[in-house]
Amino acid sequence: MNYVPGTASLIDDIDKKHLVLLRDGRTLIGYLRSIDQFANLVFHQTVERIHVGKKFGDIPRGIFIVRGENVVLLGEMDVDKPCDTILQQVSIEEILEEQRLQQQAKQETEKVKMQVLKDRGLSIPKADNLDEY
Repeated sequence: MNYVPGTASLIDDIDKKHLVLLRDGRTLIGYLRSIDQFANLVFHQTVERIHVGKKFGDIPRGIFIVRGENVVLLGEMDVDKPCDTILQQVSIEEILEEQRLQQQAKQETEKVKMQVLKDRGLSIPKADNLDEY
């Protein structure tokens, strides 16, 4: 096997099923169809997988283009290996509702945390304001 530097090493992975983790936390699963010198990826038959607790749901996305700078992790999936997971697959509506509830709980926890810090005379800048510094 010869070593090929950079994104050219992914040429052998075209037309194989991959999982990609994006910088914003989303997980995509699909068939890698194309790649360029900037590591931009094109996926076919893509689904977005959402995990909440021990449940997951797949949202069909079709053809999906991913800008290379947004890729955190890319890995080939073994489609022949039997799935022995303890996760339970649920409907799209159910997983979206679970995700919404999880995000609400997280926001409430953050509000309480910020209030406690404020009461003690401390403040933490919000993430969207950090670019100004």
